[in-house]
Amino acid sequence: MLRTLILSAFFLWSCNPKAQDSPKNEALQVEFSLPKKLKEVSGIALSQDKKTIWAIEDQGNKNVVYGLDLQGKQIADVLVENAENNDWEDIIKDTQGNIYIGDFGNNDNNRQNLAILKLDLKDASQKSTEVTQTTRFHYEGQTEFPPKKSNWLYDCEAFIEMDGNFYLFTKNRSKGFDGTFLVFQVPNKEGDFEAKLIARLKLKGGYSDAAITSAAINSTKDKIVLLNHKNIQVLTGFTANDFSKVNIQKISLHHNSQKESVVFLNDKTLLIADEKDKKTGGNVYRFSF
Repeated sequence: MLRTLILSAFFLWSCNPKAQDSPKNEALQVEFSLPKKLKEVSGIALSQDKKTIWAIEDQGNKNVVYGLDLQGKQIADVLVENAENNDWEDIIKDTQGNIYIGDFGNNDNNRQNLAILKLDLKDASQKSTEVTQTTRFHYEGQTEFPPKKSNWLYDCEAFIEMDGNFYLFTKNRSKGFDGTFLVFQVPNKEGDFEAKLIARLKLKGGYSDAAITSAAINSTKDKIVLLNHKNIQVLTGFTANDFSKVNIQKISLHHNSQKESVVFLNDKTLLIADEKDKKTGGNVYRFSF
């Protein structure tokens, strides 16, 4: 009888979803807390010498790039003199050390002034910087602003630069969310371009599992990480013009917050930042593969 009760209790525990979700991923560690003034960090990038973390905030905040050292101390406020923060959603660095801001936040799928801004940003001693290249674009396939709510696939919070092109990974805001996202290619040049649709892909899960909030690429350019609130998605098997046969591996972070920013510290380590929400978030985390 005792054996039967023990087995029954074990069976009930193992079927409990909370029990199944309880193991914690020890690889996700708090690196530091963000300065209190940075409550809505939407993107982070590393300087070429990896001594400065550049951070931006999104719509409603200043047209400023903030510099942090690797312990989280704020060491720079760099004003972008000739740009407005319409909705800055990600910041990246290319292999030459150039810094780009994605001014392409588009919650309502109705913006027609989407742009990627290249900055003359070299180090944390700068008090100001200027945009030296503006890449304007519109999405192939979008003909209505906004489209029907069942096709709200034209928001974006995530991009990378690879071999002279930008790659944008859209955030699904459609009614009836199903994890679908689009991959667009835009040349890294001054001008106004149609963003070329190169893939229509799908992630599993609900909004917190599969809505894309940031992206990063490793130094060997064979691995792209897409960030969600709960997971990272690791993309491999892509080529410059073809993402249709990409392999996607979901890695749970066993942690749910408004994660908005990811960057490779090295090829085996990520830095991930989330927004401050009441008593949670507002941190930079280290994640090791």
